[in-house]
Amino acid sequence: MDTAAPPCQLLLSACADLASAERIATTLVEERLAACVTVLPGARSVYRWQGAVERTDECVLLIKARAGDYPALERRLLDLHPYEVPELLALPVLAGNPAYLAWLEGRGG
Repeated sequence: MDTAAPPCQLLLSACADLASAERIATTLVEERLAACVTVLPGARSVYRWQGAVERTDECVLLIKARAGDYPALERRLLDLHPYEVPELLALPVLAGNPAYLAWLEGRGG
């Protein structure tokens, strides 16, 4: 098994509304920190915050990026995100369509 770090990753982040999700997605792609960001409106999150169970309608961002760009992407997302503690989870991409992965590694062409 290859133990090298995967070159690509899928990052997840939830936003409070479509406007902030679109702004973050557009900025990350324009600045070439992500090849593609899919905005999924209509998510419902249930979580504990400051001792209370909360329910919030959100938009989820599926951010496709190169693993090496994570530090800069994280800084930029934290700058742009309206939440006090933004969600940002990075999942390694272990396999995928070779042509798509090559496109992603080139940051979308």
